[in-house]
Amino acid sequence: MGDRTVHTTWNGGMRAVTQVGRFEVVVDEPERAGGTDTGPQPTDLLLASITSCMALAIAFVARKRGIELDGLEVTGVGVYKGLRFDRVTISVSSGTPQDVVTDLIPEAERLCYVSNTLRHQPELTVEVT
Repeated sequence: MGDRTVHTTWNGGMRAVTQVGRFEVVVDEPERAGGTDTGPQPTDLLLASITSCMALAIAFVARKRGIELDGLEVTGVGVYKGLRFDRVTISVSSGTPQDVVTDLIPEAERLCYVSNTLRHQPELTVEVT
């Protein structure tokens, strides 16, 4: 898989718009944090990235194994510790029997780029151009 690039433009206050391929993602802070609450917070997008990646990975593994899922919901909860999440918990629910879904998780975890990225903490470099 090739490199991915996104581009974010600050719109004033605590609001920014990120161009992701042909999509725009609005990010804002709640009013209590100086924003206008016109989009999710950046940490909400991090949780959305984790849960959506895991949902797609579980669905992929199920399809590959010929298992039909009866609905699938993935919920993520981030617990703040200062300026970062100290812990992220992911819960998976489905109408498919629990033992069947549980058996899909290890392979799905290996396939989820987002959770793999968080586990291996890549180097983060900030450059001013």
